[in-house]
Amino acid sequence: MRIESPRNPKVKSWAELKTRRGRREQGRFLVEGARELARALEGGLEPQAWLVWPERMGEQEAALLGNAPVYELSEAAMRKVSYRQNPAALIGVFARPERRLEDLPPDPRRVLVAVEIEKPGNLGAMLRSADASGTGAVLVVGEGVDLENPNVIRASTGTVFTLPIAVAGHDQARAWLRERGFQIAAASPAAEKVYWEADLSQATALVVGAEDRGLPADWLETADVRVKIPMKGRADSLNVSVSAALLLFEALRQQSA
Repeated sequence: MRIESPRNPKVKSWAELKTRRGRREQGRFLVEGARELARALEGGLEPQAWLVWPERMGEQEAALLGNAPVYELSEAAMRKVSYRQNPAALIGVFARPERRLEDLPPDPRRVLVAVEIEKPGNLGAMLRSADASGTGAVLVVGEGVDLENPNVIRASTGTVFTLPIAVAGHDQARAWLRERGFQIAAASPAAEKVYWEADLSQATALVVGAEDRGLPADWLETADVRVKIPMKGRADSLNVSVSAALLLFEALRQQSA
């Protein structure tokens, strides 16, 4: 089906998926770009529709098209739907997946717990580091950014679809970790122990919070160990995705020794 006008009701509905409210109300979201779409399909997601900019379609994008309606959009319509300054040739429309604790692997050695992360680029970069370090599961806790945010998807390079991820409340997440015997290691600038001094060789959940507020008190109080990243300059904090990467790869190093 060819859609020329950006005022078409379908285009308006798809464009609303760029907002969190639109994603919640419609129960679906957009994935843009061949790399991200390939990983969404690899992760088992099934498209509801394909939005195509025919003039820009290449072999890589064409190879992804499957059993879903295909809508050919004009340049104006594609620019209205896309969140990128230079739209990709292909966008997929998907139902929002359930991300439940009971669907996570039963015995991951390393878990990243991302608490109330508000910036989508940070959360996406954390997921990318979790994937690169072979982290077994990720818990996204609290009222932070949603995982279907376009910038989370892009910053994660699509690994948001291939990592085992669950969304949970604070008490629910802690209970799940305790039931499985994880050591809870909470990152805090006020901790006395430097992160490489902590024993992360056992099954460990590495907990990081938002840059401006840090972790809530209940996570710090219930942690088995609190760790810090030493800082020698004038800045009072690191980007949370950088902090997460340091902790994840230190845990990998210790568990690989």
